[in-house]
Amino acid sequence: MRNPYVPRPVDMFSAVPLDPGADLSVLDEAKILAAPDDPADWPAWRDQLTRWRQAARRRLGYRGTRYDTEPGDKFVMAFAWLWDELLYDHERQRFTVEKYLAHAEREFGGLDGVLLWHAYPVVGIDPRDQYSYYRDVPELPAVVRELQAAGLHVQVAVYPWESVEPADIRDLAAWTGADGVFFDAVREGSAQARAALDALRPGITMEAESRLPAARLEDHTMSWAQWYADSPVPGILRAKWLERRHMHHHTRRWNRSHLDELHSAWFNGSGVLVWESVFGVWVGWSGRDKSVLRAMRAVHRDWAPWLRSEQWTPLADYPGGDCPVYASRWEHDGVPLWTLVNRSAESYDGILLDASASAGLAYTELTAGHSLTVTHDRGRTQISGRLPAGGVAAIVATAPSRRPAPADVAHEDDASFPARAAERIQLPALPAAAASGPDAVLVPAGRHELRVRYRARETGLYGEAPYVDEWKPLPPRLHHTATLHRTVYLAGVAVERTEVTNAQYARFLDATGYRPLRAERFLAHWAGGRPAPGTENAPVTHVDLADARAYATWAGMRLPTEDEWQLAAETGRLRRGHPVVWNLTDSEHTDGRTRFCILKGGADFARDGSDWYFDGGPQPPDHSAKYLLTGAGLFRSPSIGFRCATPAPSD
Repeated sequence: MRNPYVPRPVDMFSAVPLDPGADLSVLDEAKILAAPDDPADWPAWRDQLTRWRQAARRRLGYRGTRYDTEPGDKFVMAFAWLWDELLYDHERQRFTVEKYLAHAEREFGGLDGVLLWHAYPVVGIDPRDQYSYYRDVPELPAVVRELQAAGLHVQVAVYPWESVEPADIRDLAAWTGADGVFFDAVREGSAQARAALDALRPGITMEAESRLPAARLEDHTMSWAQWYADSPVPGILRAKWLERRHMHHHTRRWNRSHLDELHSAWFNGSGVLVWESVFGVWVGWSGRDKSVLRAMRAVHRDWAPWLRSEQWTPLADYPGGDCPVYASRWEHDGVPLWTLVNRSAESYDGILLDASASAGLAYTELTAGHSLTVTHDRGRTQISGRLPAGGVAAIVATAPSRRPAPADVAHEDDASFPARAAERIQLPALPAAAASGPDAVLVPAGRHELRVRYRARETGLYGEAPYVDEWKPLPPRLHHTATLHRTVYLAGVAVERTEVTNAQYARFLDATGYRPLRAERFLAHWAGGRPAPGTENAPVTHVDLADARAYATWAGMRLPTEDEWQLAAETGRLRRGHPVVWNLTDSEHTDGRTRFCILKGGADFARDGSDWYFDGGPQPPDHSAKYLLTGAGLFRSPSIGFRCATPAPSD
């Protein structure tokens, strides 16, 4: 079995043949073009890179004209769950773009773009498709405009396991006003989608998840550099070398440390994807990694043309010896700029660059204002300074009169993983019931041993990050059925044998006049505000947690927790209505960024065709499903109902 902590062969860097007569076309689809360990080989390596680039562009008939009109300076993209608690206020049921952007500015130095992630992992619980999870959010175009007004490039996502018809993609971009489309789980979007977007309006970017084929560099100005293993001496991103204006977004979604992708991005003048919550699981960034990215941001903002320059020399001006600091040299308008990375786990204090002498220049470190010492000796200029462990720097050489003001970004040493737990939201307790009726199943108080089974998708079950530091989880590691053993201590509870029906919910509305804060999809299966004839005794659906809790409170009850539901169901006495629908539980959790609840029981509905869909079909009592909370009424589903519970009477 493949070791999930080791890069796959397809993800490894590719050695560059140094024989002048070697066939370099083998590099056309590489991820990273590895650098030799020996600095003596670097000049020959650079020569071969140049030869390959020239030949590859001829083979492809490469023109690159799209890069003249599409944005090339979107270095830092965020992968944002549309219902992130920083972006959406679940109590007030409205978007909070300003709060989200303030967090990004404070923690990462700001963003250049955001990819709005909307449906996976909840899509598939009912017949709705991926486009509905955008279309049914009426204020989404306004959210896109607010992000754009803050200077962000906004992308929307499409999933290949559902329709990716060009007309659907075009209509989504037209309605949202998005600046780009991200193609999940594939290396490239289709040529037909490209044509449809071009017909809509110029400048809409296409970006895909993995290694972009060289032939598609013409029409994808951005791509993810995901699961790219770099060489010990930093190598070159193949697509970036071929097209200097191409924007990679480096990411390793499950890693505690992001130094590898930050260093590769910085060395290559490329970008980074910030992904704090991976499909409902917190995988935050350490203080060190955030400080490294904040240091990079100062250069992204003011020196972007250098990082797109044709005049790029990787592994330039190396001082020799055992120096762990490597630099790329960029030149624009006659001004040189070096981006440096310290690949060591120790601070380095010594010569950073050994460059050709240029008299009369002033050298400035841009990211943190590091102090530099400049000496001239025998036609060489040596620039010395201190660079923290894992740190980055940028040095620019200008005339003294044009010396820029450096940023002042402090490097943090704390590389610890900022773990956070998903805590259950506690609700007010209800008074004990006077008696339990014949339609209730008693769960006795005390200690209970539970076996919980769940499908181990990327969401995990509770607050755990299931694949931390793994390279790329694949089946059988991904989507398999996992087992969790839990010891719980419960007060006695009586769980209603039947789900709340449409007729019962109608009586509640008649008695209270209840109306939700947002009414989208509320009781969407009713007609004229009443249950359709013949459905009165079917489970009520198209309700969210607030709707269900409102009913339960009116009835003097509450929803059962997932543990209470399971123990009651394991007696064999719980009845399921027709159709069979998932049951809400009062086990709502939050880690401060993502809210979710646990569903029990399964449903008749099952979406076929992909493992990426939500669990379908009736499920045994020990099966649990983590369901992320969405807003704007999207949570309400024909596949979700609820039953009530009440504290058991004391003896």
